[in-house]
Amino acid sequence: MSGDYAGDLTPQQAWDLVHDTDAVLVDVRTEAEWRFVGVPALERLGRVEWVDTAGQRNAGFVEQVRRLAGQRAVVLLCRSGQRSVAAAEALTAAGAGPAWNVLDGFEGGLDEHGHRGAAGWRAVGLPWTQG
Repeated sequence: MSGDYAGDLTPQQAWDLVHDTDAVLVDVRTEAEWRFVGVPALERLGRVEWVDTAGQRNAGFVEQVRRLAGQRAVVLLCRSGQRSVAAAEALTAAGAGPAWNVLDGFEGGLDEHGHRGAAGWRAVGLPWTQG
């Protein structure tokens, strides 16, 4: 667990937290990733880009998440669990949260062949849909 945000959750722990409490899952990937890779299938799912497809940070990220989540706990998901750490740190620094990171994100890191999908939300069989 990091001192800079609430901590890291496995995809199953993230599902349980959002399913069993009023926490909201915020997918911080790009719109293209939502559309072409897929998204978690949850009632309380928000989509707020951390960076755009050009790699520019979303200057309104914290305020957009605050409008979406209110005072609820926030669980952040990206592709591999990297951008969501930075997003969780930014929310925590701004006094929002608690903000949690989902380890391995939606589709995990690259394997030895340069492919994703062996880890993360989809790989463990949690509900998802094509964006």
